[in-house]
Amino acid sequence: MNIGFERPLLLFAGAVIVFLCFVISRFLKGAFTLVIPLGPPGGSPFKPPFNVEFLVRAIRVLDLAGVFALFLAAAGPAFISTELVWLNRGADILFVVDISPSMAGIDMNGRNRFDAARDLVRDFAAQRPSDAIGLVAVGNDASLLVPPTIDRGALFSRLDSLRIGELGDGTALGMGLGIAALHIRNSAAPRRAVALITDGENNAGAIHPETAAAAIQNAGASLWVIGVGGGGEVPIDYVDPVTRIRRTGTFDSRFNSESLRSIAQSGGGQYISAPSAEAFSLAFSRIDEGEMIIRRSGTINRTRSFRIPLMITALALICAARFIRRYILGAFL
Repeated sequence: MNIGFERPLLLFAGAVIVFLCFVISRFLKGAFTLVIPLGPPGGSPFKPPFNVEFLVRAIRVLDLAGVFALFLAAAGPAFISTELVWLNRGADILFVVDISPSMAGIDMNGRNRFDAARDLVRDFAAQRPSDAIGLVAVGNDASLLVPPTIDRGALFSRLDSLRIGELGDGTALGMGLGIAALHIRNSAAPRRAVALITDGENNAGAIHPETAAAAIQNAGASLWVIGVGGGGEVPIDYVDPVTRIRRTGTFDSRFNSESLRSIAQSGGGQYISAPSAEAFSLAFSRIDEGEMIIRRSGTINRTRSFRIPLMITALALICAARFIRRYILGAFL
């Protein structure tokens, strides 16, 4: 944010005038002043009850500061901020994230699958500010948490509050993909995509995931399926959001890549295996490249005037000088 002036020459003229007034009052006034001593001849000189010279200087400073503030206000001061605006619409991308308890498996370089997925979604959204990003959560049921939006504050806030097991212990992949298909089909964006992030098989919900995947393809959207983690025993650690009980131990990860690959094929999409944190990050890079769109942007300047506060300040300074001159200095001299 910068500060600018509509009439900078007026500001310069005000500074010159105030400076000249200061020089005249400070160095040239004595040449035109006749000093007359107060008090009877040979008597004790008149002594005011306070430091008059200090008050005189204070009045001079207040007057000059008030005049300069008036010139400053007349120059049209304003705060100027530059904002980036997008000249074309970005893509609409819906992330369908599995939040079943198995996503608490800790095999992403010391972190669990869910936390790794949440951070990657956040980074992806931050790097594509012109795209509308939405969020669907999948558990024993599925729910649209954030419709496609460019409001990153709303998206990040819901991501932060999302918890493993929030929607139960199952994995209703078909329900999650069905909700995504329902909301992506009416999009007018030049590119539309759905990205499913899961580590398990479909074991809940009334919609078969391959049927929902086909609906996504019919809606004109591309489908990405990311299989997180691998099979075998995996340590697990999370707090159940309903009972508030911490659950730790190991579980047998029944990861079935063939079922996830079949879902991707049914939707005409791509399946990406992410058995490690590095592979998980590369999967998001592939989505970023696959859903690339040419972005056109420009900048606009927004101005916010602060003339009124300066005028009030100038009035307060001048009134303070008059008050001191009349009611304090004038009461004793």
